[in-house]
Amino acid sequence: MLQFIRRFCLERYFSTRLIFGIDLLVSALASIVAVLMLTAFRGSRLLLDSALWWIGISLLATWLAFYFFKTYRAVIRHSTLRDIGRLTLATMSKAVLMGIVLGVLPTFWLPARWMVASLVLDFLLTLSMLVLVRVVMLLAYDIMRARFNMRRAEKNVFVYGSDQKAVALAMRFRNSEHYNVLGFLDHGERRESVRLSEWRVYFFNSQRDFLQLRERFGLSAVIFPTADAARGEQERLLSYLGEQHVKALIAPPLDEVDGERIDGRHGTMSAAGGVREVKIEDLLERKEIRVKMDEIVENFRGKTILVTGAAGSIGSELCRQLAGFSPQHLVLFDNAETPMHNLRLEFEDRYPGLSFSPVIGDVRQEARLDYVFRKFHPQIVFHAAAYKHVPLMEENPCEAVLVNVVGSRNVALKCIEYDVEKMVMISTDKAVNPTNIMGCTKRLAEIYVQSLGLSIAHGQTGGRTKFVTTRFGNVLGSNGSVIPRFREQISRGGPVTVTHPEITRYFMTIPEACRLVMEAATMTSGNEIFVFDMGQPVKIAHLARRMIELAGYEVDKDIRIEYTGLRPGEKLYEEVLSNAENTTPTENERIRVARVREYDYAEAHQVVEQLERLSREVRIPDMVILMKKTVPEFKSNNSVYEKFDNAAQSTENS
Repeated sequence: MLQFIRRFCLERYFSTRLIFGIDLLVSALASIVAVLMLTAFRGSRLLLDSALWWIGISLLATWLAFYFFKTYRAVIRHSTLRDIGRLTLATMSKAVLMGIVLGVLPTFWLPARWMVASLVLDFLLTLSMLVLVRVVMLLAYDIMRARFNMRRAEKNVFVYGSDQKAVALAMRFRNSEHYNVLGFLDHGERRESVRLSEWRVYFFNSQRDFLQLRERFGLSAVIFPTADAARGEQERLLSYLGEQHVKALIAPPLDEVDGERIDGRHGTMSAAGGVREVKIEDLLERKEIRVKMDEIVENFRGKTILVTGAAGSIGSELCRQLAGFSPQHLVLFDNAETPMHNLRLEFEDRYPGLSFSPVIGDVRQEARLDYVFRKFHPQIVFHAAAYKHVPLMEENPCEAVLVNVVGSRNVALKCIEYDVEKMVMISTDKAVNPTNIMGCTKRLAEIYVQSLGLSIAHGQTGGRTKFVTTRFGNVLGSNGSVIPRFREQISRGGPVTVTHPEITRYFMTIPEACRLVMEAATMTSGNEIFVFDMGQPVKIAHLARRMIELAGYEVDKDIRIEYTGLRPGEKLYEEVLSNAENTTPTENERIRVARVREYDYAEAHQVVEQLERLSREVRIPDMVILMKKTVPEFKSNNSVYEKFDNAAQSTENS
């Protein structure tokens, strides 16, 4: 029975023919009542033939007027003032048409002044009865829906805020199968009888106010219309939600909700409407960086583009964004088979018109790289292939050198050999004053690529490729990063492990990092190292606490935070990338150019050759000493390689 009510009374809309028929019937009834009232008022007797004429003319005029104004096409449950206005015009047109028809008839049973009065009364009665019928149908629908929703135990939710975005979101969920909107929730002093549309606005000024609302309504969740709204409440309402085990949800922008979640014919929410839980990424403590996408699109349109490390977090997002720029061909290069397979399936599904080639290969294998460059002749190369995990690279330094340094050299030399226009290398903030093997290998890759570009610019080396390097910090949610790790630990019931109570990191989202990379590639004149404004650093312990609360748990009661100590090579604080002392500005205030020491290409090339030989021979002490000698600012921290700091200094002095 409940399914019948939902399917035939709540989900389906009445046929337009049925609505048209109801309107005709109501209009005819209103005309009969009007003429009966007038004849009774005059004290005369209504003749049958006159009544039939009146009803017939009323039906004809109604049919013409209502068909012209299409009043029957409006969905009654979604009626607005505009629909009532259209109904008024149609009813008025009906009265005018009746007057015209009655005026041309040779004789009729009413005098002129009574004719006008009857038409006015007919108009008022018709409009009133039509509006009344719609109100009754709407009330009946709401009553049935409310009873059905109670039996289905929908989630009772508040929409946060009282602005236009909040109202629009509530309207989107008006007929949702999953969320029963109780009203709006806003911060402020308690006020009475404040309503927006059909919902009341409830105010909270303290945790006690919120607790009373939760208990009163059996609240399941609060839905935020935007990430900015959630971000503004992260120290207040989001804390209340976490402590009271109430879900914090966020709705996607309307233009991001696809046809599977919104019924394109009627604009009603289906399924969960794309609503998801608020993620820590939504609470990034600054506004998302914006770039000039039009210029970026034009820079890559119609080009053959190669992305190394294409199946990784940054590489795959680069490929997704490039896929939307209409490249001539996109080459995906990575040595990870399963992630590459998944990426291929995703691209075949999401970008059916895209010309792309997934290639399994390793940047350490020069012959495989040569095959890719020879076959596809890319015009632009994004080099994102790298080993990035600090503790793992401390334990496997030779592999870090082979991938991050030698691999970057191999890609750069192929770019010159095959006349690539531009190579963009992805680097890291850990290359600044490195304290670990991974950071130093990325700095060595920077040195090699930049010195090669300067050698070309000075005419010392042949080629025309422009080389550009981009540095940024941690990206939220990347593979193997702290956020997926915390989510996994929370799902297991904890504990959540943090290395140190004071450790901080800079964060940005993967999409904005990729957009900045592409803008830097667009504005470059060659050989720069671009650094990005990462905003304010975030305490990892604060991040863990907030993620526990967002999951609906109480910190140190439901899930505890455990401190494990700094790992080998790990810094307590990351370097500031973009201050005025170590950078120069660009046209984008969020992108600056790093001031770094320039190296001679012949020396850099020789160092890389030696590092390759030492790493292949697994001569770790000699290799690390050479790294420290080449990058004097590389001072190991909490690492077994600290003992080589003095050795490198002695070698350099001698």
